[in-house]
Amino acid sequence: MATGSRFDGALRGGVLPTGAHDTIADVPGVTVGHCTLADGPVQTGVTVVKPHPGDVYRSKVPAGAAVINGFGKSVGLVQVDELGTLETPIALTNTFGVGAVAQAQIRAAIAANPAIGRDWPTVNPLVFECNDGYLNDIQAFAVTAAHYDEACRAASRDVARGAVGAGRGMSCFDLKGGIGSASRVAVAAGHMYTVGALVLANFGRLPMLTLDGVPVGRIAAARAARAAAAVAAPPPEQGSIIMVLATDAPLDARQLSRLARRAAAGLARTGSVYGHGSGDIALAFSTAGTIAHDARYVSLPALLADSMLDPLFAAAADSVERAIVDALLQAVTVTGRDGHVRQSLRDAVPDLDPLLNAHRPNYS
Repeated sequence: MATGSRFDGALRGGVLPTGAHDTIADVPGVTVGHCTLADGPVQTGVTVVKPHPGDVYRSKVPAGAAVINGFGKSVGLVQVDELGTLETPIALTNTFGVGAVAQAQIRAAIAANPAIGRDWPTVNPLVFECNDGYLNDIQAFAVTAAHYDEACRAASRDVARGAVGAGRGMSCFDLKGGIGSASRVAVAAGHMYTVGALVLANFGRLPMLTLDGVPVGRIAAARAARAAAAVAAPPPEQGSIIMVLATDAPLDARQLSRLARRAAAGLARTGSVYGHGSGDIALAFSTAGTIAHDARYVSLPALLADSMLDPLFAAAADSVERAIVDALLQAVTVTGRDGHVRQSLRDAVPDLDPLLNAHRPNYS
């Protein structure tokens, strides 16, 4: 697990207060687990987000998704869009690991509920991916069902971030990316609610990177020998980001889709333009109530009115922005396939703190 960074305080993201641990697990019931594969050319893994400690197939939670740019190979989004619920934990992995992880989710659901696919309907696995092929030998098909099971067993409220789990081989702004998380607390309709984000950050080119409004990427690129070419004609963006939002606010699937769309605001603040080859997908779920698998009638808590959602939208944007920064700050430099290296932000810009202080706008 990567350690924290001395730059954390300088890069909060937004103005809303954080949750107790500034991770997605500040939303009650949510846990995160990883299985990390780090062996020479194999630099990959699996990350799992559980919305509650029970059986998600038997006790579904409302969910909604937003496809900001659809260059992705996910499994399960169509049914989430249609029915507005989760039936399994949310799984993240590399592009070629999606099939193995989806099958593992199905097998786990059947083991807990043998009637699935026979007397009961089938289960909807939910797997998101990013391409970690620069650092990871993705053709090795290293991810197996056992790795999904291990990530599930490891799920806890202590959220490891950086080059762990599905984030092990990911790149972000030509630096080391990976798993990042954050949370924000907002007041809506007189009540305090938490919005937490977890991202799998694997997008962007260095000249695009913006932190607190400071063009850190351009400054870092200008220091390199290849700066002129990189800034003048950066290669096209071909990465992806998966953004998972959790909240304890009582929202239905339609409202959660609206919340998920606000993840794009936080993503844009860091410099992304949602490039042609970037799969930018957000999913939001609520832990305020569950829906029994065999329910004939559904009774959820009284929902927030749409006119009350602005504070939650702000919390979604802030927490996603901060989670992306967290992924960069928590990452360590990794060497992988064919000697490819991705430097951590801390290694690439060791003077980040004074650099930010020197260039941050002064509004006083």
